[in-house]
Amino acid sequence: MASSTTGDGVSDAQTGKKSKKTKNQVDESELLTVPDGWKEPAFTKDDNPRGLLDESSFATLFPKYREAYLKECWPLVEKALGEAHIKTSLDLIEGSITVCTTKKTFDPYAIVRARDLIKLLARSVPFEQAVRILQDDMACDIIKIGTLVRNRERFVKRRQRLIGPKGSTLKALELLTNCYVMVQGNTVSAVGPFSGLKEVRKVVMDTMKNIHPIYNIKTLMIKRELSKDPELRMQSWERFLPKFRHKNLAKRREPKKKTVKREYTPFPPAQPESQVDKELATGEFFLRESVKKRKKMEEIKVKQAEALTKKQEERNKAFIPPKEKPLMKKSTKAPTEGKLDIEAIKEKVKRAKTKKLGAPPVNPAPTSSTTDKKKKNKAKSKG
Repeated sequence: MASSTTGDGVSDAQTGKKSKKTKNQVDESELLTVPDGWKEPAFTKDDNPRGLLDESSFATLFPKYREAYLKECWPLVEKALGEAHIKTSLDLIEGSITVCTTKKTFDPYAIVRARDLIKLLARSVPFEQAVRILQDDMACDIIKIGTLVRNRERFVKRRQRLIGPKGSTLKALELLTNCYVMVQGNTVSAVGPFSGLKEVRKVVMDTMKNIHPIYNIKTLMIKRELSKDPELRMQSWERFLPKFRHKNLAKRREPKKKTVKREYTPFPPAQPESQVDKELATGEFFLRESVKKRKKMEEIKVKQAEALTKKQEERNKAFIPPKEKPLMKKSTKAPTEGKLDIEAIKEKVKRAKTKKLGAPPVNPAPTSSTTDKKKKNKAKSKG
């Protein structure tokens, strides 16, 4: 009996520990999840009635081609920032935009949002999308991609791969991340929620590292479907996500000239022989100057003779006739088997003779009686 009670006690203790763990896990999951439709309350003037102690300002430059667009939308920019009591100024001579706080400004983070707004406007983001940065649940990210790839042609290809045919890849990325993405020059500007901006940065950086964006888009689509299921929120999604292996199918190009590394030796290489050492080894050093000059002249004459022969050969090449191809003899046709019809050939020859011009007819036609009578009557009339 004692043994049974001890066993029951251990089992009860174990179940108690498990139940505590499950309760803690549930509490943590409840804290991590944000209820649907919940929003952080807006920062009002009542939260900071005294305003800011000091003035702060930010400025940014914009390219010349953005001047016309900024002139058109500048009244809308002033109106949007005026609601947050932020002063703006557009300097067309220097090509800069400046934002600064005023005495009426109560939100300390409004100047940071205004700074992001002018940065986005300078990076060719349209005003309708850039104004969203003034909302509490929106943020922006400007990704610099100009220095990630050294080769300019390769950089342009990868940037075009990010945009896709007719902007289809960029549109798919926008729909999956709920962000607005703008590819302009050496930067990628994105406006949207924080979670979406994180995914956009990952896709852009991977694309510049020669990883096609379609792989990341596929994983985002699977994650979007898995997030709809409440049971899978606290589980790992690795089993559902695809694993793409890098396949380098192209063979590595080998250099034409392979340099073989020599064995390392601590001793320096032997000193090369000078001209005097070479003359001493051959015995030319002890000869007279006249003999040396004679040898040099002989060597020069030999070289000249070789050069003349080569030139003569090159000149004679023009007079050498090219090799002609042998003519193909026409193959005589073998006589047709079978006996020849001699009578038929004779008839053909007779017909040919009659058709020839000037040839006398084979069977001359007899003269008619009427022609004889006419000739007789003419003779009588003459007599």
